[in-house]
Amino acid sequence: MHQMMNDPFVVAIPLALLIATVLAGLLVRNVVFRAIRGWAKNSDSQLDGPIIRTLRGPILLWSVILGLHVATQNSEIPARYLNYIPRTLSVLWGLSLTIAASQLAGSMVRFYGRDAGGVRSVTSLSQKLAQFSILIVGVLWLLKEVFDVSLTPVLTTLGVGGLAVALALQDTLSNLFAGFYVSVSGLVRIGDYIRLNSGEEGYIADINWRCTTMRTRFNNLVVIPNNKLGQAIYTNYFLPDGRMVASILFGVDGACDVEQVEKLLTEETLACAAEVQSLLSDPPPSVRFNPGPWSGALIFQVVFSVNQFADVPVAKSEIRKRVFKRLRQEGIVVSFPASATPTLSEHPSD
Repeated sequence: MHQMMNDPFVVAIPLALLIATVLAGLLVRNVVFRAIRGWAKNSDSQLDGPIIRTLRGPILLWSVILGLHVATQNSEIPARYLNYIPRTLSVLWGLSLTIAASQLAGSMVRFYGRDAGGVRSVTSLSQKLAQFSILIVGVLWLLKEVFDVSLTPVLTTLGVGGLAVALALQDTLSNLFAGFYVSVSGLVRIGDYIRLNSGEEGYIADINWRCTTMRTRFNNLVVIPNNKLGQAIYTNYFLPDGRMVASILFGVDGACDVEQVEKLLTEETLACAAEVQSLLSDPPPSVRFNPGPWSGALIFQVVFSVNQFADVPVAKSEIRKRVFKRLRQEGIVVSFPASATPTLSEHPSD
């Protein structure tokens, strides 16, 4: 304290170096971010957002770490204390770099997964695995380079300990690996509509390390353990693409002319396809006399295609309205015998 009072430069010079280094780091950050934004604008890329969000805080922290290093090396701190400062700053720098790289890896996985192969979004499991891998590499690097710890005993201990943990957490690891397989297989993606052989159906919301969450059409959440999903038989209505075939049954009085009714249904369905955007005209809708005569009624099946599963209810409603109005105009009696109603399923596979 006495030395500081007699010579204020003992504190002023290190403090000035610290402030100058931090300000220089902020200036470099602004220049780098401006260059990244310019590159993204010229290349029509959207990577600038994830990169800037990830590096904004760490660059400031790295500037402070560098400033502390420069300031302490040009200070009057006793040598016995000065020896601990570089290692401490190295640990802080290594940890911050590892965390920043982990966050950037998660952002990259999420960004590229969103645009790759028609996948709407990556699962949280894929993102966490990428981040965890970077963290493991960073920690091992710190142990080796900063603390000079031999990695062979560490890896051996981790191997033995990992075997014990694997035996104790068989169900958890089963869900983890099943979730990883489901994520990378591409057979189930975020946003896909699936139906399990056990009857549950809905849109895939996420796949994490333990379970897969599915949102039903009634906005409820269904939780499925990953190992159950990996063993289940399911139908994915978004593969190989979102287009799908649906059908509706229409019944008329048994005395009606089959050719007339078939022509009428075809005309109205084609007209509906020309007006309703979600209803596809290619392939064109078709009408089948199926199952045909049934207890005094004639049953026809109208088959049509839609863009995706969510369009099925709207398309069915529009076709029903047009056909019903036309049948009334033509004086054709709608007839559905009670014995035929069990075949009227709302499932898109009808």
